[in-house]
Amino acid sequence: MESVDAYLSLFFSAFLAATLVPAYSEIVLAGLVAAGHDPWALWCWATAGNTLGSALNWILGRYLLHFRERRWFPFKADNLGRAQRWFQRYGVWSLLFAWMPVGGDALTFIAGMMRIRFAVFLALTAVGKGARYAILLGLLGLFG
Repeated sequence: MESVDAYLSLFFSAFLAATLVPAYSEIVLAGLVAAGHDPWALWCWATAGNTLGSALNWILGRYLLHFRERRWFPFKADNLGRAQRWFQRYGVWSLLFAWMPVGGDALTFIAGMMRIRFAVFLALTAVGKGARYAILLGLLGLFG
């Protein structure tokens, strides 16, 4: 029987990697693949963790916008306006790219600010993140 702790560590590293906290779930994923864990289970745990981490960003964007004048708010007003215009231009389909290491976390935060329906947000984000982990697992299988 495989260790549930291994899958939980992947889940939490993927969760953190999707938030504004710098973390890299790919390292944990590669280690677990090398240790012989089930790739299908790894894909499920990583996708779930990363998607739920993005959901936290959506919640923060949705409910913390009224704090935008505070010093601790993570985005400056001009950057916020630019990001909102960018999101309006490319629309909800840009959430398929929420997996990207640069800008992906901001996309999920902005989706909450823009009040994108949560079901739409969750579906598009999960598809993109699931595809990313599938590609990573495929590459690890080719080179591992």
